[in-house]
Amino acid sequence: MLTRCLILGGTGEASALVRALPPGLDVILSLAGRTQAPKAEPVPTRIGGFGGVEGLAAYLAQNRIGCVIDATHPFAARMSAHAWEACTRTGTPLLAIRRPAWDPVPGDRWTVVPDMEAAVAALGDTPRRVFLTVGRQEVGVFANAPQHDYVVRSIEPVDLPVPRLTALSARGPFAEADEGAFLSEQGIAVLVSKNSGGAATYGKIAAARALGLPVVMVARPEKPECPSVPEVAGALVWLAAL
Repeated sequence: MLTRCLILGGTGEASALVRALPPGLDVILSLAGRTQAPKAEPVPTRIGGFGGVEGLAAYLAQNRIGCVIDATHPFAARMSAHAWEACTRTGTPLLAIRRPAWDPVPGDRWTVVPDMEAAVAALGDTPRRVFLTVGRQEVGVFANAPQHDYVVRSIEPVDLPVPRLTALSARGPFAEADEGAFLSEQGIAVLVSKNSGGAATYGKIAAARALGLPVVMVARPEKPECPSVPEVAGALVWLAAL
């Protein structure tokens, strides 16, 4: 019998899931703590890391966790790996919600790269105005290409030693029309993005296409092979089966 469900969150899918859960289900939502003022959720929420695989395995046992749903960001590879290892050790059922990646369509000008260091190299030597949409914790690597002007938009303040950096505070989602206006007003010449997938942040990709702007697209990291579904509805079916 399912005792308690741990949801590893921080995404729109995790937020939607906790609001769609059947009444009476004992749930704990876990957030990494990278956002100082996360959106309040209607379930008990813990913030912060577990202390690696050993810490997570201990947490699962001590808190009588009956299943884990990994609804973390597609680029949260370390957390997903830790969840898989801890659940394997403890025999805890694990399901991942993995939203489909974006695919290029006619009109897109993508340069696909494997990681952030390759994204820096792909910008080239000629100075350009670059819109970085890679998360504030990834911005620091672009200090290795100081010839460019960078624009960053994030929820939390960005205080990193990157020269010629313009940091703007805003919370999405952003519609395609708004993104188009933003790219034009800022004089952006190239966009750098993670392939996060989903509709919430796709507006910038569509806007870049409409404006004919190139996009340096960082491919997703590898994640462990485990049962997965592409959306919240599949997670609800999985829970019902438990």
